[in-house]
Amino acid sequence: MINVIGLGYIGLPTALMFASHGVAVIGTDCNKKLIAQYQAGILSFEEKGLSELFKTACNAGIRFSCECQRSEIYIIAVPTPYDKNSKKIDASYVVNAIKEVIDICPDEAIIVVESTVAPGTIDKFVRPLVDSKNVNLVHAPERIIPGNMMFELVNNSRTIGVDDHTVGSKIKDLYAIFCKGDIIVTDIRTAEMTKVVENTYRDINIAYANELAKICRFDNLDVYEIIRIANKHPRVNILNPGPGVGGHCISVDPWFLVGDHPGLANIILAARKINDSMPEFVLERIYIIMQANGMKDITKVGLYGLTYKENVCDVRESPTLQMIDCMKKHLANGIKVYDPYVKDDIVENQYHNFESFLYDVDMVVILVAHDEIKQNINKLQGKILLDTCNILPCDGIYKL
Repeated sequence: MINVIGLGYIGLPTALMFASHGVAVIGTDCNKKLIAQYQAGILSFEEKGLSELFKTACNAGIRFSCECQRSEIYIIAVPTPYDKNSKKIDASYVVNAIKEVIDICPDEAIIVVESTVAPGTIDKFVRPLVDSKNVNLVHAPERIIPGNMMFELVNNSRTIGVDDHTVGSKIKDLYAIFCKGDIIVTDIRTAEMTKVVENTYRDINIAYANELAKICRFDNLDVYEIIRIANKHPRVNILNPGPGVGGHCISVDPWFLVGDHPGLANIILAARKINDSMPEFVLERIYIIMQANGMKDITKVGLYGLTYKENVCDVRESPTLQMIDCMKKHLANGIKVYDPYVKDDIVENQYHNFESFLYDVDMVVILVAHDEIKQNINKLQGKILLDTCNILPCDGIYKL
């Protein structure tokens, strides 16, 4: 049996995937309300294919509990935030999960940490907790993204970091039950570093595009046209700029390297600062455009999109939320917000009807490229538009 601990965006799909492929699984989370939802057959977030997978797993006998269970294999999929002052990982969720497991696990149990961690975290925080037990440690960092989880769970490659390659082979065979991608077995520290490096690489590439957008804005140049032409070169592939970087991976993991290697992670730190500065840059664009159009009432400005990426309900580290926080620091308020995927009120002046939102604003700032906005471009006529995602035709529309 597998006990999956932490049933959020990573843990739940992982538990369901194993269960739907004939593995005995019990999912554990300390959130009693969440467990009650799952026991009642109610999902906590939307994802293409997740509902069907959930039904299959329930029919296969998956169970949910607030208490860790005695098992041969444990998969830890809890959050790993970072301390915003020190920039170092906050390993408390992982540590607490490991402590619960150690209290009940049998000898020779395998503990798999799927949570993304800073290199050296398992040696520093986990090993001291398990020294008194005869258990095997594994690090198998998740590699899926909201919006495409089911496909990526099956098709993405995996990294299995282990002390003992016999254990590595066993865990590799376990994931191979559903994973069609390459499964690479290596040591734990290499697995830790590999996952963080992947997301840091992406963050740096995004930062280059965002810095280019700022330079082009200063020089009154069209950054999108410049990128389009530059990308004709066979060895150039510049990304599109955007309003910032969100999510629990790209906006968090690079800080682990900055926090642990101050003075060495210089490009990484610069990239983080650039990407974190984009929400404020967008705010500056909003104020400039308001002035150019004689607008003085911030309550007539509407932000379209609260999630960190298109067509998902995930708002973790959302650039829009960063922007709203920035406005509060400057004592600005009253700006209106709408997102079709965010059903609960999480900010002030949040709308849940697209038409009502448009009726009450004169300026729309597109911050997330949801399909809804692409399919309703005609409804934006007569509005002042700032398109930070570059999804609308260019004539008469403001861009980054």
